[in-house]
Amino acid sequence: MTELCPSAAWPPAPITTERLVLRESEARDRAAFVGLFSSPEVNAYLGGPQPREALERDMPAVPGRRPGLFVVDLDGAMIGQVLLTRDSGHLPQAEGRVELGYLFLPSAWGRGYATEACEAALAWFATTLPGEPVVLATQTANAASMRLASRLGFEEEQRFVAYEAEQSFALRPPPRAPGRGKDDKGFRAGSRRAKGT
Repeated sequence: MTELCPSAAWPPAPITTERLVLRESEARDRAAFVGLFSSPEVNAYLGGPQPREALERDMPAVPGRRPGLFVVDLDGAMIGQVLLTRDSGHLPQAEGRVELGYLFLPSAWGRGYATEACEAALAWFATTLPGEPVVLATQTANAASMRLASRLGFEEEQRFVAYEAEQSFALRPPPRAPGRGKDDKGFRAGSRRAKGT
């Protein structure tokens, strides 16, 4: 898991939330990965869908096997993915920092699963690399993603144009150590946990 933390083994034990399991990908997830990457709805703000035929042909038998990628599992089936990766320079603002990404099948939208899964992944990251912030970039036109970023505690630092669209770049400061009082938003340090919204 050298991109995130050289001392941490990957994959971690599955992370269980109230409704979900975050785990490493398996062969049974292949169809869901094809569905994610070929969906016009999912990829509307990500440059458009990939051709399903090419995905079916080229995708490995076990897709998504890389450090930082969590499959989001609901009742034994993949509904999305959460990705934590150290940016390699696709955006100058994010270079060298850990960036959060997420994709969910349209059938899973509007139920709080993305919030629940991202909160769990961020809590794992805060334990694995305490004191390190996380960044996120999203198109400002993607209202659902902008709301999710706000719910997760990301604070917008700037707007810029990339890929012919306005983007928001936001940072989530690391949680304060337990016993250090309240943070700027009035939450008791260490009290946040994965839950649905």
